[in-house]
Amino acid sequence: MVVSEKVKNLSPLGLAFVGDAVFELMVREMVMSRGNLPVNKAAPEAKRYSMAASQAAMFHRVYESLTEDEKDVIRRGRNAKSDTRAKNASVSDYRHATGLEALFGYLYLMGERERLREVFGVCVGRENKDMD
Repeated sequence: MVVSEKVKNLSPLGLAFVGDAVFELMVREMVMSRGNLPVNKAAPEAKRYSMAASQAAMFHRVYESLTEDEKDVIRRGRNAKSDTRAKNASVSDYRHATGLEALFGYLYLMGERERLREVFGVCVGRENKDMD
């Protein structure tokens, strides 16, 4: 099986597992690119982007700019049944956030780094081409 076929066959929750880490790293990189912030200021700033409610809003912001394959991945992630529950988020926000994370995991594992940066830029509300 070709690597891309393996990625396409991963469970949406598996993709979200990877995507959560990818998204968090991109957020931290973005926050730190603004200057050498002390951790006690950088961490809350990064958390603003990583909260389920924020990621759910990003899901809706980015959805129309996605390809059909990407829309399929993000929907599969949103619709995946998870045994975990959000602590401080609605079920709807948590599911949309999972969809977004699945998309990030998919793009990362497919090696689509440029597309990943484009999608991240839409998510955070700016063109983000300066993130290498």
